[in-house]
Amino acid sequence: MNRLILKYGRPLTAVVLAVFAWVVYRRIASGDGIIPLSIAAVIVWGLGAPAFIYLWPRLTVSGYKRAIVKHGFGDGPIPVNTLYAVPGTSSPSASRGSLMATGADDLLYVGGWLDLSKGPQVLHVPDMAGRYFSVQFTDPSKSANFAYVGKRTTGTKTGDYVLSAPGWKGTVPNGMTQISSPTDSALVIGRVLVESDSDLPVAYALAKQIQLAPLKQ
Repeated sequence: MNRLILKYGRPLTAVVLAVFAWVVYRRIASGDGIIPLSIAAVIVWGLGAPAFIYLWPRLTVSGYKRAIVKHGFGDGPIPVNTLYAVPGTSSPSASRGSLMATGADDLLYVGGWLDLSKGPQVLHVPDMAGRYFSVQFTDPSKSANFAYVGKRTTGTKTGDYVLSAPGWKGTVPNGMTQISSPTDSALVIGRVLVESDSDLPVAYALAKQIQLAPLKQ
């Protein structure tokens, strides 16, 4: 849907404006005036704009959840609390209709859906030895990123992060860092830099080590 809006936004807007202009013209031609129509337009705009602003981010991220859990990134469904590393850069993935197809030729993507309703999950990242990588967490209720793990925020050494739901009062094991999610669910997207074609196997091996596991394990 987002791609359709971005691609056809201007033609759709032109069509809507043309239809509205035709309605205004017909009302003027029939002698009914446009004041009732203007009042209706103001009411619709006043109600529709806030509803769109509130609902659209949730619908967008929820669409990602359905696509991830049911279809995955081109190789089948991805269970909740499981991360999948796309084996190639995103341009080859685009030909397979991958959700991770963004046009970047130097990144491997990792993705999945996080559900903390049954307890915390632990995100493990391997030692990246200075390589750029990032893992972002997106709140589906606001479509806003609330936390990052990666070179620019936590460094590139191996690490384990306890991802907890709101109000969780458990104990964080020694050596782990807690990340509190504002909701029970989150969209997880990771990126790992690929320096060259010959570097792809190494980068993919590292991307596959970015994993989730229940805290009790």
